Amino acid sequence: MKELLEQSWWMLAIRGAIAILFGILALIWPGLTLLWLVILFAAYAFVSGGAAVYGAWKHRARDDNWWLILLLGLVSLGAGVIAVFHPGLTALVLVLLMGANALATGVLDIAIAIRLRKVIEGEWLLILAGLLSVAFGVLVFLFPGAGALALVWLISLYAMATGILLLVLAFRARAWIRASTGGLTHA
Repeated sequence: MKELLEQSWWMLAIRGAIAILFGILALIWPGLTLLWLVILFAAYAFVSGGAAVYGAWKHRARDDNWWLILLLGLVSLGAGVIAVFHPGLTALVLVLLMGANALATGVLDIAIAIRLRKVIEGEWLLILAGLLSVAFGVLVFLFPGAGALALVWLISLYAMATGILLLVLAFRARAWIRASTGGLTHA
């Protein structure tokens, strides 16, 4: 592992720089970033759906339930087609799914905190987290366009934070190498 790090610390730096650049570009062009998320989803749906259809067709003679896999593949292919021909609808559904998840987890967090109030201290933190999730979910359903923009901002912040961490790691690795080799680095 040490040899790999010595020979490729610069790859971490490149990954970090690209992540930071992606994060900045996502902030500058949030609509384009959301479109790319939809494109990635469509590609995933096509590949996974195609693999399922192929697997079902190939094993149809040996498996009585091959049609379930075929159905799974067709549904995934259908989702990919919808994503390609209706990217706005796909983005909206993605955002609404995030909102539904936030609502459900928030309500469950509150319920869990209430049940645990006699067992733990600080259950109010879980209640507060649940309320925050519920509020976020409600806001996403009321303003789904803002939810899409918030998703892009979160991705942007994640990319920039990851990029900074990778750059820090790359330059620390480079410093470790210089310290262990007397100032010489390997490329």
